[in-house]
Order: sequence, then structure tokens, then C-alpha cells
Amino acid sequence: MRFSLLDRSRTRVGRPEQAALPDSLERAIAAEQQGYHRFWAAEHHTVPGIASGSPAVLLAAIGQRTSRIRLGSGGVMLPNHRPLVVAEQFLMLASLAPGRVDLGLGRSLGFTAPVREALGRTGSDPARFAQEVTELRDYLEGTAALTARPVVDPPPPLFLLATGSGLDAAAQLGLPVVIGGPVLASEELPARLAAYRRTFRPHRGSAPSVIVSADVLVADTDAAARELALPEVWAMARSRETGVFPPLDSVAAIRGRELSARERSRIERGLETTWAGGERTVTARVEQVLERTGADELLVSGSTFDREALAESDRRVAALLG
Repeated sequence: MRFSLLDRSRTRVGRPEQAALPDSLERAIAAEQQGYHRFWAAEHHTVPGIASGSPAVLLAAIGQRTSRIRLGSGGVMLPNHRPLVVAEQFLMLASLAPGRVDLGLGRSLGFTAPVREALGRTGSDPARFAQEVTELRDYLEGTAALTARPVVDPPPPLFLLATGSGLDAAAQLGLPVVIGGPVLASEELPARLAAYRRTFRPHRGSAPSVIVSADVLVADTDAAARELALPEVWAMARSRETGVFPPLDSVAAIRGRELSARERSRIERGLETTWAGGERTVTARVEQVLERTGADELLVSGSTFDREALAESDRRVAALLG
């Protein structure tokens, strides 16, 4: 089984926001040394807790400091862009890092209504999204009415970040699929994945492929790993209260707050869904989900306030899965 890393360029309390991008670069270099298969960058716009609004720019910098690890987007939110522009960006990346570039695509719009308005998109239906994915693929493969440049052979492969109807779209388009979040706990997931594999329409020799994405953190004990997971879980809990996804804060600062019953409940639920634990606990969680999904790859997406602890967790995950 392959294992890869998804990085969100998380900002941290007490550090300048722009420092999150060199942090991502440093993490990618270490990921290559530790044997990760891919390093993917996320796309979020005007979110205080995330510095990466343009995966292509970040990946270009990472490509110049690495030589083997695959680089990609997890993902480019296609409704925010014109397909031709995305094709040109990733063809340029593929020219700078030959044979190493992936293009993961998602359908999510901006985090809030003002962001969606600023991006010029207020909605995205599944049919429109599928049309734009097809248009983008035509540009990448040189089969569109216009030729996107530079021409790259072979072009970067596409991946679909999918929940719900996204699995159906991936099957119809003949694309690998990335699944994560609440969908992993859905009782319907095995049946939906079976339908994806059964109805898959190959495109240029493609075959069904499933990547599972999850927040994974490994420490000496389950309790220590749950503490590592707390800053990210706290940020999500706060975003549900305030509508703003904040920078990562320290465990000490979070534990020093007077939390409401609702906040404590949300934190506990968030910690339960995170794959945080000692090696034995995480191994059991990985084996359980892989058996349930038949996934070919695990895309690790954990984060925490303590950068040294995060680097150590990344190393432990690589040792565990490798």
C-alpha cells in the first residue's frame, strides 16, 4: 500500500502567516526523505488558518527542492477557475518536474458567501462540474479545440476528491477517487465503492483506484497523540461556532480556556474521528478502514501546533506504513 501526505499550510498563533509556506516546503522535503509517495497541497481562500490559496505556486517551489516525490493538489477547486487556466498551470508544473505531477480536483466553493462572491462563483452542480473536468482533461491531453501549452506527454493524471455524487462522477469519467471525512464512517460506503468499481468506465486504460484521506497522528501513547490532535480539532470546533477557521493554537492555551459544554462535546467527537494514537492503535485503524474500502493508498493529512511533534509524527507514520 502506498502512503502519501496532504498538507494544508496551516498558520499558527504567534507566527507570521507567511511562515506557513516555508513550513510546508520543509515538510515536503522531509516527506521525500521518509519515503512518502506523494505530497499534495490544498487550496483555500481567505481562511485565517490556511496560507495556501494557490497550490500550483507552492508546488513549483517544492518541485525545485525535491527530486522523486510526486507533487499534486488536494485539490484544485475547479468551480473557482477556468479549466484552461488550470491546465496551463499544471502543464507548466509537469514541465518543471517531469513525471511527478498530479492534479487532484474538488467541487467545494469558497468558505463563506463573500469569498464565493469574490471568486465569481455562487454555485456548482454535479453536471456542470463533470463537464468542466472533461474540458480540463481535453486541454491536458491535447484533444480540445485549443491547445494548452506547453504540450506535455504524458499529461498530469487527474484525481477526483469525492463524496456523495462525486463517486458516480469519478466512475463515469474513469478517474481515481479520493475519499475522506465523514464519508469514511458511512454505512453505505462499501456499497458505494462497489458501485464505483462496477460502473467504472476506463479512459485510456485507466482502472478503478481508491485513495483514503484521514488525519493521522502517531505518538508514544494514545493520550499523547490525542493531545497532538487537539489544536486541529479545536480549530474546527471554533469554526462551527464563529464561521471562521482559525490558526492552530497551543495545547496549553486551549486547555487553559473555559470551554462550554457544546465545545467540549464537539472536541470529543472530533478527537474520536481523528486517527490519533500509539502505533498499535493507528495500525488497527488503518487496517480496519483499508479492509472496509479496499483502498490502494492512504493520504495522511494530520496537523498540530507543535511543528517538531508534527515532524516526528510524520516520521513515525512513514515507519509504520513503510
